[in-house]
Amino acid sequence: MTPPVLRRLARRVLDHAVWLCLSVLGVHADPIRIVTEELPPYNMTRDGQLTGMSTEVVQAVLKEVNVQASIQSMPWARAYDLALHDPDVLIYSITRTAEREHLFKWVGTIASSRWYIYSSSAHPVSLMDLNDARDWQTATVNEDVGEQYLMSQKFVLGQQLQSSNRYELNYQKLQTGHVDLWISDELNADYLARQVGDDPDRTLVQSLRVPALEEAGGFNMAFSTGTADATVQLFQQGLKAIRENGTYDAIARKWN
Repeated sequence: MTPPVLRRLARRVLDHAVWLCLSVLGVHADPIRIVTEELPPYNMTRDGQLTGMSTEVVQAVLKEVNVQASIQSMPWARAYDLALHDPDVLIYSITRTAEREHLFKWVGTIASSRWYIYSSSAHPVSLMDLNDARDWQTATVNEDVGEQYLMSQKFVLGQQLQSSNRYELNYQKLQTGHVDLWISDELNADYLARQVGDDPDRTLVQSLRVPALEEAGGFNMAFSTGTADATVQLFQQGLKAIRENGTYDAIARKWN
C-alpha cells in the first residue's frame, strides 16, 4: 500500500476504535430525549408511527451506536425550546445558522434542503430580492428557521409575517388568499401540495430562492448544550458510519 492509503486506513481504524470505546464506556448513560416536528417528508406521523427521510436517518444512527431512545413529535416551537434549555435532548431536522451555531452541539447534516419564498400561481408575486417581499404578507411557522431568518432581516410578526404551528396551514392560507407569500423548504412545499391533490408545478410559484438558509448544507441533528461531549461524538461517529457503509444513501434514494 502507498503511504496515503495507509494513512487513510489508519484514520478509519482509529475513528472506529474511538467510536467503539465511547459505546462501551456507556457515554449515553443519561437517557436521551429526541424531539422533532411534523415536517413532511423529512419527519411525519403516518398511521401512528413517525417516519420520513430524516427520521429514518436518525433511527439508523441510533441502531449504529446501539442507543435506544424514543422520538417525540411536537410543535416546532416546543421542540426548539426543549433543545435550548434541557440537557440530553437531540433535535432534528434543524437548520444550522450563524445565529444558532453556539446554541446547540451539532452532530451533522442528515438531509439536503432548498428554500424558497412561494406565491400562488393564482396570484403570482414577482420578487427581485428579499426587500420586495416587505410589501406582502408571508406565512411562516413559529420559531422555524424561515421565520427566524425573516425576523433577522427586520420583517415583523403580525405585520409582514403571519405565523402558525403547522406547515400545512400555510399552504392552505396561500391558496385561499389569506397570505400572499410562504417561506418553505422545497420538498415540504411539494409534499403538502400533493397531499391535497394539487400539482405543485401548477399551484406554486417559486418567487425567490433563499440561499442564506442553504449555506450549512441542509437539515441537521443537534444536541442541547447540556449534553456530554462524548455523547455528541458518539453520534457524530454513528452518522459518519452510516454514510460510509451505504445506509444513508439507501435512505436518501428511497425518499428522493
